[in-house]
Amino acid sequence: MHWLLLLAAIALEVAGTTSMKVSQGFTRLGPSVAMFIFYLSSLALLNLALRTIDVSVAYAIWAGLGTALIALVGVAWFNEPGGW
Repeated sequence: MHWLLLLAAIALEVAGTTSMKVSQGFTRLGPSVAMFIFYLSSLALLNLALRTIDVSVAYAIWAGLGTALIALVGVAWFNEPGGW
């Protein structure tokens, strides 16, 4: 169960970062509000996952997988360059 919470936290963090991009510097209300909701939800689920997963492991996976996924979102949805 704790691993599912961690995966959900990662998905919500990616959704929050995507909303940040779509908010266009907080000029669009809906994506701006969604960003805060996604980030708060992500941190809440990460906190719950930390009940049973070591912080060093959970945070490394949360940060690393989140970074990799948002890079893929940037390339796939926002036509960003996909170089190394």
